[in-house]
Amino acid sequence: MNLPASLFSATWHGFMLVVTALTLYGLLRRAPWGRLRDGRQLNLLLGFAVCLTLMWSLKAGVMPGLTLHLLGAMAATLALGPWFALAVLALALTGITLNGALEWMAWPLNFVLMAAVPVALAYGIQRAIERWLPAHFFIFVFVTSFAGAALTVMLQGAVSSLAMMLAGAYSGAFLLSEYLPFFLLLGFSEAWISGAIITLMVVYRPEWVAAFDDRRYLIDK
Repeated sequence: MNLPASLFSATWHGFMLVVTALTLYGLLRRAPWGRLRDGRQLNLLLGFAVCLTLMWSLKAGVMPGLTLHLLGAMAATLALGPWFALAVLALALTGITLNGALEWMAWPLNFVLMAAVPVALAYGIQRAIERWLPAHFFIFVFVTSFAGAALTVMLQGAVSSLAMMLAGAYSGAFLLSEYLPFFLLLGFSEAWISGAIITLMVVYRPEWVAAFDDRRYLIDK
C-alpha cells in the first residue's frame, strides 16, 4: 500500500496508466450520478472520502512500499455501491497524494492496487455471499460486513505483494515472511471498524446503505 513509483519500471507505470484510464472511463459511464442530486447521498460520499483520506494517512511500515493502513473498501462498497466506492477511494488516494504521501507518478499504480482491486474484491465477496448464503440480517452484518472486510484486505495485500514480486521490488520469500503476515492483524482491525460502521448505519440510517434491503434481510425473518 502507498507504493512509491521507484519500485516499478516505466513499463509497469504505462500499463497501470492504461488500466486506470479504462477504469475511470467505466466509472464516468456507469456510476449512478443521478443519485447525487440527493444532498444526503452527496454528503455521504464526501464524508466517506474525507474519513478514508484521514484513515489512509495513518500508516505503519518499515520499508518503501511495505506500509499498512486500513482500507475501508468493504464499508464504502456496501454503503455506496461499487462505482461510488471506487470514486471515494480515488478521492482518498488523491487526498493523500496532495498531502505528499505519494508522488503523482505513482497515482495510477496505487489507484489500481488500492482502489480498483479492493472494490472489485469487496463487491465480488458481497455478491458471492448474497448468492450462496441465506438472506439474513446477521449474515449481512457479521459475514459480509465483518468477515468480508477482513478478507478484502488480506486478498488486497496478496495482490499488492504479487505485483511487487513480479516487478522485482522484493522477493517472494521476503514478502511472505516479513509483510503478508501483518495483513492478518490488519484484517482483524478492518473487520471491526467496517462492521461497526455498517452496523450502526443499518440500525440508525438503513437508507444510507445501498446494499441493505429491509425486504431481503428483515421481513419475515
